[in-house]
Amino acid sequence: MSRRRGYKRYGAEFKREALKRASEDGMTDKVVCEELGISARQLARWRDELRLLGDDAFLGKGQSRNEELTRLKRELAKVKQERDFLKDAVVYFAKESK
Repeated sequence: MSRRRGYKRYGAEFKREALKRASEDGMTDKVVCEELGISARQLARWRDELRLLGDDAFLGKGQSRNEELTRLKRELAKVKQERDFLKDAVVYFAKESK
């Protein structure tokens, strides 16, 4: 039974850095691709996407950064509230045990 190989996904920052590196003086696509372990065709696709979409390139299908940031802030507030409750409980039970 053969195992199906999944596609490797790269983040927007990785893609932008790869394209930036490939555009440096004296740098070729081939060298960048060998360094990063990606195919020349993949780099070309990323370049085409950036050219066509500009700032909207590489948004992906996941959450937007704002949605993720909002979720993380909510989660942090909840964890802080739980921490504060536990601190108060420790003080209360420490007084009760004396």
